[in-house]
Amino acid sequence: MALRLPAWATARVRPWSMTTNFDTLAERPLTAADYDQLLALWELAGLHIRPTGRDSRAAFAQQAAGQVQRAIGLWQGPALVGVVLATHDSRRGYINRLAVAPTYRRHGLGRRLIAACEAWFASLGIEVWSALIENWNDASFAIFVAAGYTRHADITYVSKRERPEA
Repeated sequence: MALRLPAWATARVRPWSMTTNFDTLAERPLTAADYDQLLALWELAGLHIRPTGRDSRAAFAQQAAGQVQRAIGLWQGPALVGVVLATHDSRRGYINRLAVAPTYRRHGLGRRLIAACEAWFASLGIEVWSALIENWNDASFAIFVAAGYTRHADITYVSKRERPEA
């Protein structure tokens, strides 16, 4: 499924002046109305998308309505430029799907999104936070290590899916 990217995403000129203060980007939870921008950003960031499975519009709306997930976005005006999904099982917090638009990287936005997840988990009394990082994603691994996360060589991730797109 090809998504139409916003004009700023494909522009040759960065959509901000060189004096932009990245600390002033608006941070807010995403809603179901933000779904199209969310998928466009994930695609732009190179994340694998399952549009007929767990990343479908219906699945995102259901997840957003629950109490165990918070989708946090960073906004430059009307444009979503960074996003992360924070989830928990009441014992452990999970940071998922961290993405920052390529032209906005290297300005601390990923770290800011991680900190927003950590603050939410802490407000819930959750003291263990983790992230699953695909082995090809060196940049994501580096940002989590810089944020104080430890790689555990003694843990192996396994999963079972009812269908391939789940």
